Amino acid sequence: METKPEQFYSQVEQILDEIREPMILHGGNVELVSADPESGLVEVRLHGACVGCPMAEITLKGGIEATLMEKIPQVKEVRAVE
Repeated sequence: METKPEQFYSQVEQILDEIREPMILHGGNVELVSADPESGLVEVRLHGACVGCPMAEITLKGGIEATLMEKIPQVKEVRAVE
């Protein structure tokens, strides 16, 4: 069964809502830019303290990407965009 783009976007946004709380507590945030159900690519924009932080790549790949891939198997990759 194929997931509609708006449904996929909504699923990703819901998981990001769970991830945002600890990020906000550390002065950062994440914004969903795009989510493509066909390719599994999710693009996000990091904000606040995450911008320029040496740990941003770990947050992106080890936190955001890993969580999304675990909870939504359709997600194949998460990229940060400016």
